[in-house]
Amino acid sequence: MNISQPPSPLTPEELERYARHIVLPEIGGAGQQKLRRARVLVIGAGGLGAPVLQYLAAAGVGTLGIVDDDTVSLSNLQRQVIHDTDAVGISKLESAKAALLRINPHVSVELHDFRLTAENAEALVVQYDLVVDGSDNFATRYAVADACEAARRPLVHAAVGRFDGSITVLKPFETGPDGIQNPSYRDLFPEPPPAGLVPSCAEAGIVGALTGVIGTLQAMEAIKLITGIGEPLVRRLLLYDALAARFDTVRYRRQA
Repeated sequence: MNISQPPSPLTPEELERYARHIVLPEIGGAGQQKLRRARVLVIGAGGLGAPVLQYLAAAGVGTLGIVDDDTVSLSNLQRQVIHDTDAVGISKLESAKAALLRINPHVSVELHDFRLTAENAEALVVQYDLVVDGSDNFATRYAVADACEAARRPLVHAAVGRFDGSITVLKPFETGPDGIQNPSYRDLFPEPPPAGLVPSCAEAGIVGALTGVIGTLQAMEAIKLITGIGEPLVRRLLLYDALAARFDTVRYRRQA
């Protein structure tokens, strides 16, 4: 990733806070600087967004933007662990911001209190280096994916349901080592399913810990993209079956 802000030295407190990162040869001080200068937009402060935000804040990502227009309800707390009982009835944005600043006061948190749509997505996405999608509906997923492709921003996408989850990384504006254009979200899911075919979490239920597994994987992919380490899940869809304790990987490609 191209983190454009100029670096400044890590303070003694930051050196101690991120010591376990800095001793990793793959990250080191240079990687921690990239994390500190990164601007990451997280769509949703819910089941997936909660672990994403917590781990990225703890990792030292300098600016976290959050998009959400909902308030905390009691039924959220079984999986949306960034919120607590005292937050019921207040804005998820304000609850999440308070939690993140308790984790790491060095993080800047930007709040976007609206529903992301095809009309407003690109103007927001272009302000960030990377987007992590924790939304729970197809309209938002398509809007986010299209905006990231147009703005040339990497997207870490995930979805969960009942006992299963999936995650992939989308960079359709780049070509792979083979010279072929990377696939887009619409190559993976050409069109949304008919209304009512995929039940919501409220209708079908979901194990709270599942969102922790998938959201943490999203945070890991975001850290890899920011620091430039490892092999991100580009062209690969990672599937997790919680009941069978099994991971599978499906490769996919551009369709046109």
